[in-house]
Order: sequence, then structure tokens, then C-alpha cells
Amino acid sequence: MKKFKTIGSKDLPLGEFHNALLTAIAPRPICFASTMDKDGNPNLSPFSFFNIFGSNPTRFIFSPARRVRDNTIKHTLENALATKEVVINVVNYAMVQQMSLASCEYPKGVNEFEKAGFTAIASEKVKPFRVLESPVQFECKVVDVIETGKEGGAGNLIIAEMLVMHISPDVLTADGKIDQQKIDLVGRLGSDWYVRASGNALFEVAKPAKNLGIGFDNLPEAIRNSSILTGNNLGMLANVETLPDADSVAIFGHMNKELFAILNRDVSKPEKKELLHHLAHRLLNEGKVQDAWKTLLSE
Repeated sequence: MKKFKTIGSKDLPLGEFHNALLTAIAPRPICFASTMDKDGNPNLSPFSFFNIFGSNPTRFIFSPARRVRDNTIKHTLENALATKEVVINVVNYAMVQQMSLASCEYPKGVNEFEKAGFTAIASEKVKPFRVLESPVQFECKVVDVIETGKEGGAGNLIIAEMLVMHISPDVLTADGKIDQQKIDLVGRLGSDWYVRASGNALFEVAKPAKNLGIGFDNLPEAIRNSSILTGNNLGMLANVETLPDADSVAIFGHMNKELFAILNRDVSKPEKKELLHHLAHRLLNEGKVQDAWKTLLSE
């Protein structure tokens, strides 16, 4: 068995441990938070300690953590505490470099909209501006702020309730839904790394059926212990409710030319099993779970 590297929260210098966490817990969605101080000065800053925590009511949480190096707090937190309002703008690939620029620690009162070249547009229900370039913007009221500690690296959980959501027409499908390719979101990784959530980076995993899948424990031993089928392959096989019946297996064995050729090849039983598992592996990678099962049950 491989030996894991084990680290306690106090085993490394805080900065090094912080970086290890950000590298492991990734990718993270980005909250591009627009706030305003009590004097009406806008502020714009990104945070990747962020997610949605319920749709009714719609609650977001993001955390402007205390700075690791000197334990200071950020302008976004000060503004959220003072005004109880925030606009959460999502970040796509077209704006990621400008967003990064906005993360610079400019002095209080500096307008990051201007520094990073973003277009500030008026919100409908709150005072902080929306970012025109963002494909989706959420106007929110701050309902609570929870401190997780007093030392550098501690979080400040800003719990924000959505009041209204704005969606750019550029990212909508014909029936008015958000197109996951068009929105072209980015996520935060560790160090200087980001991920672009579009193109070949996207894949679909079917949700488990309402009825229970058979599970790994009910996979035939020869399949469960296959040296060819991957964990993902086995997960797909184990997620079916029932196995194909003998008649459908026999029909598929005659109809599928590649399977028919394997079944009629003059090779040893272990060699035939290997060929069948390779074919099933390919079928599973193509999303053809039933065909893969019929292939494996032909053995």
C-alpha cells in the first residue's frame, strides 16, 4: 500500500500550510465581490473561499480571510460590516486577468473598477455596483458575519442572501437557461493556477437513478478485480439498477461485429477475457453502459 504524507495543522509554517490547503481544495469558484464603504467609495475584490449554501432562501458564503502574513483584515470585510450589502459577480475566462489585477492591495478608497478597467453599472436593490463584464451578478444583503478565529489565516464568513440575479443574454441557451459552455467560468487553484471550465475540461456524469444501483459489492468478482477496468468504469457499471437479460446479451453478441469477432477468436480464456474487458472499457468511456455490460456478460 502506498504511504501517504501526513501533516498536522501545526506541522508546517502557516504560509506553507495555507498554500497546501489551497492546492488540495480546488478548483474553487470565485466571488468577485463589489462593496461600498460608508462614504460611498466602491471596492472590488475576488475571493475563492466561496460557494452557495441553499436556494430557498438563496444564501452565499464567502470569506475575506485575515491575511496570513500580518493578520490584517480586508476592505471588503470592513464594508460588508458597515453597509450590509454586496454584489457577487461571477468570473469567466474573458475577465480573469482584469480580475487578478483587482486583487492588488490598493489603499483604502482606491476604485478597483477604474484600476482594473471594469465597467460599473448601477444595481437595482443595493448600493454597490455590478460588474458589466461579469456574465452573472447577484445583488445581496449581508445577513451575518461569522469570525472563525482571531489569528492570521482565520476566516470571516460573510453570509449573503440574494435579492436579485442578473444574467447576460450572451450566456443563455435558446430556452433561456445558462449554457455551461458559453458562460466559460474559471476556478481558483493553488499558487498562480486557475482552471477554465469549458471545452474539453467539461464532462457529464449521470446522476444515480431514483432506484438504487447494484453497487460495487454486487459486481462479479472477475469484473470488480479487473486490471483493465478503472474505478470510474466500475462506478458506471455499479450504478445500473438491473443487469441485461440473457437474450439481450446474446443478441448483442451477434449484432456487434467487434464483440462477435472476439467471441469467435481462437484464443485462450484469459486472452479472450482481456479482449472483452478492453472493449468494455472503450464502450464505458463512450458512455455506453448497457453495451459494456452485455460485452462483459458475454464472457
